[in-house]
Amino acid sequence: MSVLIRPIISEKMTIAADKFNRYGFLVDRAATKTQIKKEVQDIYGVKVLRVNTLVQRGKSSSRYTKAGMIEGQKNTLKKATVFLSKEDKIDFYSNI
Repeated sequence: MSVLIRPIISEKMTIAADKFNRYGFLVDRAATKTQIKKEVQDIYGVKVLRVNTLVQRGKSSSRYTKAGMIEGQKNTLKKATVFLSKEDKIDFYSNI
């Protein structure tokens, strides 16, 4: 099973990719930094210098409806920021 779920494509991560050569991914909660590094190198054919990870806790959410108040919980996510060497780039739009 793959540890990478999907890349994070947002305005903030696009700027980080252009300026600092950093790319963000949503990853499996049980994935380690070495697993993430190996998978990015295998899939994209780049040299990964280091990996930072964070676990974003799911927030509780509520909304008012006709039927009353509905309460829920958003999912907990694990994100990874991958630092690449200067000569490497990842193009997420190449296969569109």
